[in-house]
Amino acid sequence: MVQKNFPRIVFMGTPDFAVASLAALVTQGYNVVAVVTAPDKPAGRGMQLKASAVKEYAQGCSLPVLQPDKLRDTAFLEALRAYQADLQVVVAFRMLPELVWNMPPMGTLNVHASLLPQYRGAAPINWAIINGEKETGVTTFRLKHEIDTGDILLQDKVAILPEDNIGTLYEKLMHRGAALLLQTVDGLAAGTIKEQPQAGSGDLKHAPKIFREDGLIRWEQSAEEIHNLVRGLSPVPAAYTQLSGKQLKAYTTSFSIEVHGQAPGHYETDGKTFLRFAAADGWVYILDLQYEGKKRMPVAEFLRGFRIAG
Repeated sequence: MVQKNFPRIVFMGTPDFAVASLAALVTQGYNVVAVVTAPDKPAGRGMQLKASAVKEYAQGCSLPVLQPDKLRDTAFLEALRAYQADLQVVVAFRMLPELVWNMPPMGTLNVHASLLPQYRGAAPINWAIINGEKETGVTTFRLKHEIDTGDILLQDKVAILPEDNIGTLYEKLMHRGAALLLQTVDGLAAGTIKEQPQAGSGDLKHAPKIFREDGLIRWEQSAEEIHNLVRGLSPVPAAYTQLSGKQLKAYTTSFSIEVHGQAPGHYETDGKTFLRFAAADGWVYILDLQYEGKKRMPVAEFLRGFRIAG
């Protein structure tokens, strides 16, 4: 494919979410001149160095790759400047210092998986589901000093369906974000985008990084809140609880609202088809799970092999 004449783009990203955007630029003929990604990291049982998903894709396209340990390193800055980018694109990368994001004449734009200013932070897809939102989306915006606060370029809304979890919604937003990126680059090059400042106050919800303790199921919450927590963390890292002294990860649940008179966390089972836990206002049914030391399995398979008191 013939490269478009404008602009010269340096792409920055690390995980597979970013690969979709990089691939969209490359396959549609945009002039990507270099890629910046994280250094290779030890992974797997052998702890051998593994390249990021973005690096693997870039190398397959014979694109130059920079992997700085420190973004203020003089050698990295000189190498980056040598590519004479008109525009930098950031998707799922780390925070950039001003001397990096302010380097190209057209600035640096970011693709973020929420409808900014809502859900600024590292885990917007997770928290949108956990909080029971019915809609989210993707936003392209210009980088500035404060994280995720730059002027909005374009947005695209995406419905969150009842059956969505982090896995399915991640996939949708990954591809919608890639499409929105192309529209944004075209609009910036043509001068047709009217940038809008983000609202700085009001009822803003945040999306901090997910830690292990965020996945602990608190049975004193409502059944729907617990169900949404499971959706928002499935399949990775997965919400969890304790059963007979061992960890149980929940991947799929359903729930019913009813008065039961049981203490939160009390569980019941028929030993064959269902395992349910008492929440504040009803029951949460575990449909797909992984018991500590075992593989992931449907609840019926789990109950065939394990006898637990009902």
